[in-house]
Amino acid sequence: KEIIKPVSPSELFPSLPIVQGTSKRIKVLTRLTLVVSDPSHCNLLRSTSANIRLYDIIAVFPKTEKLFHIACTTLDVDLVCINVTEKLPFYFRRPPVNMAIDRGIYFELLYTPAIKDSTMRRYTISNAISLMQICKGKVSSQSESKLINSVQNLLELGLLFGLSESEAKAAVSTNCRATMLHG
Repeated sequence: KEIIKPVSPSELFPSLPIVQGTSKRIKVLTRLTLVVSDPSHCNLLRSTSANIRLYDIIAVFPKTEKLFHIACTTLDVDLVCINVTEKLPFYFRRPPVNMAIDRGIYFELLYTPAIKDSTMRRYTISNAISLMQICKGKVSSQSESKLINSVQNLLELGLLFGLSESEAKAAVSTNCRATMLHG
């Protein structure tokens, strides 16, 4: 499919709020998340499409091990998204994960469905622990709803996934900032 131009913040908000304690207006970032299920989808990211360059953060959601490897090693992305709530069709391998970390790419875990269903919860904990053992805590988190409504809840979830306390704090603060700066 064609990648469309992002919506301008001025179209969404008549005026942006001011950052507390400063006189600067907040900056709204745009994000493009591509679900990659075929190697031909990677060509969109490799191209010099004018519309891709308009997005601040580029995320990719690989569906196979080969695409996961390509996303970690060659694609110009900021985030690799992983749905840990289902049985993954591949295992995480250390070389591509380390290469992604060296390139400044973070991993984003989609965990919200695990709160609602015990089977998804089992997969989430198992897959997250597997990834945490390899990626040295270079993760960010994604929540689809307000079910987890405090930073403390997210920190405890990180501890459950096998992160140290400092890695869990980084996952909800500095890693998110590093991803934005990488973008």
